[in-house]
Amino acid sequence: MAFSISNFYKNLFPPKVQSFLGVDIGASSIKVVQLTRKHDRAVLETYGEIALAPYDGKEMGKAMNLPPDKIAEALIDLCRESSVTAKRAAVAIPFVASLVSLIEMPTSDQKQLAQMIPIEARKYIPVPISEVSLDWSIVPKEAKMFQAENEIKTEKTDVMVVAIHNDTITKYQEIGAKTNLNAAFYEIEMFSTIRALLDQNSKSAMIVDIGAGTTKLYVVERGVIKNSHLVNRGSQDITLAISNANSISFVEAENLKRSTDISSTQSDRNIIGIIAITLDYIFSEANQVLLSYEKKYAKTVDQVILIGGGSLLKGILPTAKRSFQIDVTLGDPFSKVEAPAFLRDVLKTANPEFSVAVGAALRMLQES
Repeated sequence: MAFSISNFYKNLFPPKVQSFLGVDIGASSIKVVQLTRKHDRAVLETYGEIALAPYDGKEMGKAMNLPPDKIAEALIDLCRESSVTAKRAAVAIPFVASLVSLIEMPTSDQKQLAQMIPIEARKYIPVPISEVSLDWSIVPKEAKMFQAENEIKTEKTDVMVVAIHNDTITKYQEIGAKTNLNAAFYEIEMFSTIRALLDQNSKSAMIVDIGAGTTKLYVVERGVIKNSHLVNRGSQDITLAISNANSISFVEAENLKRSTDISSTQSDRNIIGIIAITLDYIFSEANQVLLSYEKKYAKTVDQVILIGGGSLLKGILPTAKRSFQIDVTLGDPFSKVEAPAFLRDVLKTANPEFSVAVGAALRMLQES
């Protein structure tokens, strides 16, 4: 049997276990998830969330647009309170700060694509191309069972083009510098979400991410985004509507929203009606996106997955199931992660909110 000195020392002094952090800076809060790898499995070490509104003297739950120094202050506090030890992080960039387009190119030659895509992308980007950072990737082709004899074979390629404004990247770099976190990469939140919730061979799905100020809609097929849409309504709109209708404070309205079971006949019908106005609008927009996908691709979506803070509304699942004609579930990003037994019940009630942070941390593990 061969003996290796290098292997001997490797076993004598095993490599230090590395931990990686996923960071999701949302409109109303920051969420972090720290993972490590043990026996080829992602293992949860710690996680946490902190509201941003108090850092501007506002009520918790409100969507904010804080400067980098305030966001950095909140992230430092969150890392301390959550006992974060990782220094390398993956940071998710909000969907609203990006532009994602699926375009068809008349060639599959890599060199030609590299020259043509920046030119073609200008049609989809409403600002000068010099003001954004551009990236793209080829979408895998679907296998065809047959090709008609008279069908003209053309070499066309679907390309996913992603653009992020340079000012946004500068802002996030500034936040990272102020927190002493080593941001290994930045990723648009939709890609983190998909990684946490779906596999490449998963059924087609629409992800409905109900945030504080907006709702993001993604139609995903075999891990590829086929359609995306932003709805300018979120859970904060529900709170404001309750507050205005009942002449109560934002905090009181937020508590009332969180405590009301919108599927129960025992709940206040007035409050249920107010909540329904915003949810009906969001679900109507989502159904329009589903219809658009079905018309374009002649396919149906298999399931709807609810995530984000708004998905924690009591009774939202049966309410959503009445709005869609397909299966509706709550997202479970921690299903891909091993967690201590004492945390499982807690994670079940909070986990849809952590989809982005989990997905970002999972990419760190994959690339480490």
